[in-house]
Amino acid sequence: MSKAEAEIGVAKFGMLGLGVMGQNLALNIERNGYPIAVWNREPEWVDEFIQTKAQGKQISGTQSIEDFVHSLERPRRIMMMIKAGDPVDWTIDLLKPHLEKGDIIIDGGNSHFPDTIRREDALAQDGLRFFGVGVSGGETGALWGPSMMPGGDKAAYEELKPVFEKMAAQVDDGPCVTYCGPDGAGHFVKMVHNGIEYGDMQLIAEAYHILRDALGLGSSELADIFANWNEGVLDSYLIEITAKIFTVMDQESGKPLVDLILDKAGQKGTGKWTSQVALDLGVAIPTIHAAIEARFLSALKEERLEASQSISGPPGKSYSGDKKEMINAVHDALYASKICSYAQGFALIRAGSDQYQWNINLSELSRIWKGGCIIRAQFLDEIKQTYQRQPDLQNLLMDPNFCAWVTKAQPRWRRTVSTAQNLGIPVMAMAASLAYFDTYRTAALPQNLTQAQRDFFGSHLYERVDQPELGLVHTDWVSMTADGKKEESL
Repeated sequence: MSKAEAEIGVAKFGMLGLGVMGQNLALNIERNGYPIAVWNREPEWVDEFIQTKAQGKQISGTQSIEDFVHSLERPRRIMMMIKAGDPVDWTIDLLKPHLEKGDIIIDGGNSHFPDTIRREDALAQDGLRFFGVGVSGGETGALWGPSMMPGGDKAAYEELKPVFEKMAAQVDDGPCVTYCGPDGAGHFVKMVHNGIEYGDMQLIAEAYHILRDALGLGSSELADIFANWNEGVLDSYLIEITAKIFTVMDQESGKPLVDLILDKAGQKGTGKWTSQVALDLGVAIPTIHAAIEARFLSALKEERLEASQSISGPPGKSYSGDKKEMINAVHDALYASKICSYAQGFALIRAGSDQYQWNINLSELSRIWKGGCIIRAQFLDEIKQTYQRQPDLQNLLMDPNFCAWVTKAQPRWRRTVSTAQNLGIPVMAMAASLAYFDTYRTAALPQNLTQAQRDFFGSHLYERVDQPELGLVHTDWVSMTADGKKEESL
């Protein structure tokens, strides 16, 4: 009889997958009072974990999927921390023959939410409960308290809630976990969270680019500036680590390590999903789109090197004005752009919630993102309070407090974007945020011309502002033009 068979029902939770995240979450769960069983497809990973980080803890290593499942008390609670996609389906197929009705499978990876909806529905046919849980915070968050975004059966959540609330990061108004809604709601929220994270990171990178190239600031000055910014409205995890990054020197060359890093940014796909879903739902998220596209362009390193030798921009990149004033302008541009980026992200979550009837609580999302996760920031508490006051708010820019701040920041924001563009410094995300702000606040856009063009070449119809009661109408534009020539239809 194996050790696991001798301890049937002892473990109160199961962790399947022992990568960095899986190991740290297992240690987190055990530390919070829940004996846990672990399994990995490679048995040597289990042995190493048990003999090192898990030594002396209430963590049982199992060598087979059967032993793993049998070691858990019923109803079983099993969390998978494995690569999204086919590996999740393969693992579910491994588990299913050994499970019983009422058992709960939790996918804690970055699965695409349509897959979570499909899996939840399929497993329900067999009486099994499936949860998609977004987990944010990286390896440190996984160990000491992540932000968790669970979606699935509400009754099942009540069974998971005690464990999740112990595992999650703790902030002044509770643990950083909340029930997001049925089936794919949790993974949808995590997907948009990651899209917002892309936007945040790109906006910070653009601020750095201006300070570095336009003002010629070195790493020590940049460290001081970002550390100072972290004391005010920009107080956030990403600003904090940015300040720290500028203090790290390469041991071999003595140069700032950040200056030695190749400017090719990677990505794992969740940002792209956010863009695709926004297009499907008809929600404008230009800042997030720009952040994703900036990573795509960064990957073209060889092409950019060649282009830099043959394509000329403005003569020189140095800013000749007051440096202190420009630093303050970049600060305001960064914060105003960030507000617009979050406005886009929350608008997308609202649209997804409406489309799939998830009833996602936006105030609660703001609260659970205050700790543990990568985008944790001081101003999330203001967003939480905003949605508490007005749960049906359509856009953060319509909140009087955020509107007042962005309006006040306009002069410096516009100066920052125009200065960067005049110097040839790309600010795709900042410019996208500013354009979003200007478009959202404009009562009469030029799309009346777009509709006229569509109706001219394709009879796509339009509405009249002076006679809305007519509904959609069509004009025979050809007969009404001077030359009467019909253009080729597109």
